Amino acid sequence: MEQEVDKDISSPDVVDKYHCAADIANNVMNQLIEFIQPEKDVIEICNHGDQLIEEAVMKKYGKVKKPNKGIAFPTCVSVNNCAGHFSPIPGEKSVTIKAGDAVKIDLGVHIDGYISQCAHTIVVGRNPEEGPLTGKVADAICAAYFASECAIRLLRPGQTNTAITKAIRKVADIFHVNPVEGVLSHEVKRNLIDGNNVIIQRPEVDQNVEEFSFEQNQVYVMDISMSTGEGKTREVDSRTTVFKRAVDRNYQLKIQAARQILGEISQKAPILPFSIRMLDEKKRKMGMVEIVKHDLVDSYPVLFEKEGETIVQFKFTALLLQNSTERLNLFTLPHVTSEFSIDTDPEIQEILAKSTKRKKKKKPAKKAAAPAGTEQSENMETDE
Repeated sequence: MEQEVDKDISSPDVVDKYHCAADIANNVMNQLIEFIQPEKDVIEICNHGDQLIEEAVMKKYGKVKKPNKGIAFPTCVSVNNCAGHFSPIPGEKSVTIKAGDAVKIDLGVHIDGYISQCAHTIVVGRNPEEGPLTGKVADAICAAYFASECAIRLLRPGQTNTAITKAIRKVADIFHVNPVEGVLSHEVKRNLIDGNNVIIQRPEVDQNVEEFSFEQNQVYVMDISMSTGEGKTREVDSRTTVFKRAVDRNYQLKIQAARQILGEISQKAPILPFSIRMLDEKKRKMGMVEIVKHDLVDSYPVLFEKEGETIVQFKFTALLLQNSTERLNLFTLPHVTSEFSIDTDPEIQEILAKSTKRKKKKKPAKKAAAPAGTEQSENMETDE
């Protein structure tokens, strides 16, 4: 029996699956934006987000067997100085949303392994009559927005990952905020949420990536996170609840509960990230300890900036199609304004002036028989 070959977005049916995953992700995100109100508990919001994804996928793709559809990244709701991956489970420390909180919602959906992941930041309980939000949080939102707009325009065949990294830093400097350290944007493929082609938004001495050029038919999940503080994060006291099976590592587990939980992971989320709330409540606590100890899963730890600072995040999936770069996820922005402006930087203005559409390449005209002693020239229109 021949092994199935994974197709890329040169196949229309693959593009359709990305669009279907994005439609569900976008609908769930918009529902959560409406659902999140003051006094809502983060556990309730995360559970609601995951439930909305599962219901939408079942409604549209009920005949497709699991795990070939569903959650590609569990709903995470991270507030103010929490950088991300906060997805608590019942009975553990949670957070109650308050008016004025900056809330980051992160989630992902897949259809047949083709992933659309997105994240958005909202300011909760803001009365439109108060006018636009100003100050450092507004500056960070503006920076994340314009950095995202630069990224989508630089995601084009022949351009490099380092060009995006430089643009992110430049926009952050304009708005006097900082990109968050350790944030990576990945190429994604079927059943692969963290491909080897990586865009780092903040290079450090001990963390950098190799330069490469983007190519047609690639797909990227762009993650832009800005901080009102230094952009340096650390683990505090929130338990890690989001993991991904490390498919290249194996170990003969000793504890029966651990073996049973690993079997449950293999059945429900064999490749993509998951929340432990989907696992058997009685067995997961003891079982996960041995599984984590022997590196059978990769973890997504909950990280925090300094107390009193705020991190904002925008994340979207983008397809590098033949004649355009298509952004699959876009949501209504918080009403903010900043004292700083990108109008002061010609380089950023030049990037933002670029179109996400590209000119079609014209095929060279067939040569006609030329009279002896004459020459013909060919003209080809190329990508901008």
